[in-house]
Amino acid sequence: METVQTHEHEEEEEEEKVTFESLLADFKEIRRIQKETTKQMVEANRRLGRYENRYGEMVEHMVKPALVKGFNELGFEVTRAGQNFKIFDAKNNIFTEVDYILEDGDKVIVVEAKSKLTTEDVTDHVERMRKVKAHAELRGDNRIYLGAIAGLIIDDNERDFALKNGFYVIQPSGDAFAITVPEGTYAPKEW
Repeated sequence: METVQTHEHEEEEEEEKVTFESLLADFKEIRRIQKETTKQMVEANRRLGRYENRYGEMVEHMVKPALVKGFNELGFEVTRAGQNFKIFDAKNNIFTEVDYILEDGDKVIVVEAKSKLTTEDVTDHVERMRKVKAHAELRGDNRIYLGAIAGLIIDDNERDFALKNGFYVIQPSGDAFAITVPEGTYAPKEW
């Protein structure tokens, strides 16, 4: 009878031996792959940011034609309208951007446009309104400032939150945009 002998020690020698040098080489390869992945992520984020900016611009351009007409229909007499205002007042530490400003004699309507309105957007617009009004007062502009928020997608909670904060809400209605006036307890807030 013949016995079969196994050679376990020979099989172990055939397996790759882990050495300090092989571990170091593996770590270097991992680091190279991580650097390449980081470069790809940075490029993807840059491209995504560019698309998000373009989408935001598209929303602003969709809303623009409805603003003057819609506010005039509410009884305003808009005499000037402008887009993309930036306030950079380093002396008074006031920095903000405004999508639209509509002027009606002693009133100014500050409009923020969003693709999908969030409660954070409303809170941000409250702060923006404070900054715009503070900057105006520093320049001797004592007109009444009113706020409005436009959005392509506005859920009921966000709409109600904007109205509670005294903002006019501008949103799609059929093939046009409708402006909802804060009423009752929630009158338009004057800044």
